[in-house]
Amino acid sequence: MPDTEVKPFAAAPPITRTPAEAPLVDVMGGSSRHEIRIHEHGFIALIDAMPRLVPQGQTADFAIVQAARVSYGQGTKKVSEDRGLIRYLMRHRHTTPFEMLEFKFHVAMPIFVARQWIRHRTANVNEYSGRYSIMPDTFYRPTVEEVRKQSNANRQGGEERFEDQSRTAAEFVKFLEDSEALYERYSKLTEAGVSRELARIGLPVSVYTQWYWKCDLHNILRFLSLRMDPHAQAEIRVYAEAMYALLQPIVPITMEAWRDYELEGVHLTRLEVEALRERVRGGGTGGLAIENKREQAEWDQKAAKLGF
Repeated sequence: MPDTEVKPFAAAPPITRTPAEAPLVDVMGGSSRHEIRIHEHGFIALIDAMPRLVPQGQTADFAIVQAARVSYGQGTKKVSEDRGLIRYLMRHRHTTPFEMLEFKFHVAMPIFVARQWIRHRTANVNEYSGRYSIMPDTFYRPTVEEVRKQSNANRQGGEERFEDQSRTAAEFVKFLEDSEALYERYSKLTEAGVSRELARIGLPVSVYTQWYWKCDLHNILRFLSLRMDPHAQAEIRVYAEAMYALLQPIVPITMEAWRDYELEGVHLTRLEVEALRERVRGGGTGGLAIENKREQAEWDQKAAKLGF
């Protein structure tokens, strides 16, 4: 017979507790959440951060430097040197020190926004369940002025607005109103005994959901790079901009470097570098040595940004 006796755990090893070298402050200023309201029913709230406590006079940027220093010993000592190190790490794409910081958000958004958001698969997510709970009677509905036309250049995007008092835009808003009216039938059917997991499938993707979303800073910056881009859908871009606004006071040096090198920088391919050389030398057309129209259009946008 195997020995099934439950043996007690060995005595726990002693724990050494080291006091902080300087007073510590809360990066959230003692608040339980920092929230920004979005549209009529949405919001994004920062509810926790790691590190939560930082030495007085510093920001959470210090944790990035702390992680980077382990590679080469004690290293820099001054905040000015910390800024230079963070900018170096960002510029040369040394990403692991940025992964040491984590932030947790509580978000309410339309389901169609959530389905774009969840494509960023590097976060930990726990979403409101329509199987266990009744879906909320809250929907996203743009105004007539906010309805966009389908882009001719971007198959997955919208561009300019319809003309003032456009009948097409008004019809679309009425279409959304009609779809929202399905909520009353959804509610009655659940009360009549239809399971919540089935009843929910008749609701439109404009209905709101909520989730907790936790992610490290490096992958948050990747999310922001895509979702703050002018080509991102407006309804998710506003959440990304709000996320940036929540994080900027907590990691200002990192956000400054990210804007300088990523968001507002210009990345060139080999073909684009060759085309740029031609423009500088005053020879050739300055176009790409390729027939792909989309790639050429992207280069034209970059050249315009560079002032050519």
